[in-house]
Amino acid sequence: MNIRVKLYAALADYLPPGTKGNEADLEVTEAATPATVIAQLGLPEKMCHLVLLNGVYVEPSARAATTFRDGDALAMWPPVAGG
Repeated sequence: MNIRVKLYAALADYLPPGTKGNEADLEVTEAATPATVIAQLGLPEKMCHLVLLNGVYVEPSARAATTFRDGDALAMWPPVAGG
């Protein structure tokens, strides 16, 4: 099944080579979760501060149990500091 992954700020550097912009389509298994996508892309888990699945926040405790449907959109942001 295919999902769209959107990575923002410094996380965009972890997208597959040849990716244009900050998003890529990924082929994942039926059992894939946000946690498995984070591992598959080699993202530092502590850098995945805000994770949204189809615009809905996925708490850290639910990232290993939430599964995808074909065509889902997974978006992630690192921690943000301001001043």
